[in-house]
Amino acid sequence: MRIVIAGGHGKIALLLTRLAAGRGDTVVGLVRNPDHVQDVRDHGGDAVVLDLESAPAEQVAAALAGADAVVFAAGAGPGSGTARKETVDRDAAALLADAALVAGVRRHVQISAMGLDRADDPGMDAVFAVYLRAKDAAERDLRGRDLDWTILRPGRLTDDPAAGAVALAESVEPGAVSRADVAAVVLALLDDPGTAGLTLELVGGDTPVAEAVQSLPRTRAE
Repeated sequence: MRIVIAGGHGKIALLLTRLAAGRGDTVVGLVRNPDHVQDVRDHGGDAVVLDLESAPAEQVAAALAGADAVVFAAGAGPGSGTARKETVDRDAAALLADAALVAGVRRHVQISAMGLDRADDPGMDAVFAVYLRAKDAAERDLRGRDLDWTILRPGRLTDDPAAGAVALAESVEPGAVSRADVAAVVLALLDDPGTAGLTLELVGGDTPVAEAVQSLPRTRAE
């Protein structure tokens, strides 16, 4: 499988690159900073320098040409202001979906976040509220597209080693999950076209990743 990852230098993206490349997949990470190309290569992938905050859809589509699947793993990251929450977490997600349609790449996994309905909670940090709304807008945009999409909402992310066991369903209790386990779940979802059309929540749990994905409701005949 040829996989293109937007936000290719992120922690989850690099872990996903290593997992996929390690089993023989071809992985291309889209990165904004040329200094990050070697890191992607060190994890077994290749990299294309592309700024998803400014590139036209046609340019992004060219980078997706020949892909079997795309993953949106980009994010403005901690410390960024409200403007970049919108230009990256919302607008870049829509741009990638636009480009996937142009390039004819139907399989699409978007990494989102749990708790998007908390944006208006009393005392919510203003910047984080914009982040939550941006992720929510990106999800709603993707659901309206003619793509084989799956949306994955991880809980609080940690850098712990992969446990190999998770709780994965349309709704789970809030909790934490390692980035390594998120990467493993993304790869398993990419392998399973029957999970298209699902919005899933993910935290650490007791079910092995492969079993957790296999037990999900099927959205289409296999």
